Amino acid sequence: MFRKIRIFLEMIKIEHTLFALPFAFMGAILGSMVVNDTFPTWMQIMWVLLAMVGARSAAFGLNRMIDQAIDGKNPRTAMRAIPAGLLKNGEVVIFIVVSFVLLFWASSNLNVLSMQLLPIAVFMLVLYSYTKRFTWLCHVVLGMTIGLAPLGGWVAVTGTMDWTAIVLYVTIVFWTAGFDIIYACQDLEFDQEEGLHSIPSRFGLIKSLNIAKFFHVITAIGFLALLLMTDLSWWYGAGMLITYGILFYEHYIVSPNDMSRVQTAFFTMNSVLSLVVFTFTLIDLAVK
Repeated sequence: MFRKIRIFLEMIKIEHTLFALPFAFMGAILGSMVVNDTFPTWMQIMWVLLAMVGARSAAFGLNRMIDQAIDGKNPRTAMRAIPAGLLKNGEVVIFIVVSFVLLFWASSNLNVLSMQLLPIAVFMLVLYSYTKRFTWLCHVVLGMTIGLAPLGGWVAVTGTMDWTAIVLYVTIVFWTAGFDIIYACQDLEFDQEEGLHSIPSRFGLIKSLNIAKFFHVITAIGFLALLLMTDLSWWYGAGMLITYGILFYEHYIVSPNDMSRVQTAFFTMNSVLSLVVFTFTLIDLAVK
């Protein structure tokens, strides 16, 4: 049983929770302070956490199911649980259904707007896994999906959506799209051979890295806009200086001539970035 649990956790890349979960909590806390001038309750935080677990688990399960044939051909992904025969399709389907039930249950305990927007979230979770088959904008679609984490956190505790929430959403969209382009550079040749769509397979390595840089410039502008649009102050500003340094370093260690540190740029740097942004936002709001 424990071996099977470990395989499921590996399938959904539980460690990658560090990308989206801190921003979901940031959305919830910042939204509650902007709209309600108070921190969200522990119960609200719990339902946000459960909704995130359900959404993320369903998304990864769907992605692994839909992409199993492609993953089996790619040397980098051939040992993933489904193509390697470690999990059966029926087991993954049950896992996906349970994950969606958890998402629906958590959303129903939040507010009406959360439930009304739920079909959009489910549609995006399903859509992303198909996009590489027909558009090189798949990275932006992934960003639009992961960006629902902070936007969902905001809506979950406020029952509303305003321009600040939208700016936060767009910021995370382009942050995610940028680092996903860097990650996709690993599969440039495979995607071209298989007729799969991505920015690297469409534009080549050099242009793709430049597009990723441009997307992260938009991210940096978005974080600055949040400072100007809210009561966030110097603590958040200090966190942003660190964040900008992380974004710069992420692109510094990856170049067309040296792609050996893609995993560091993709996982380590972006995990640290999300934790830094959340931590300094939390401190800023807590000391007011």
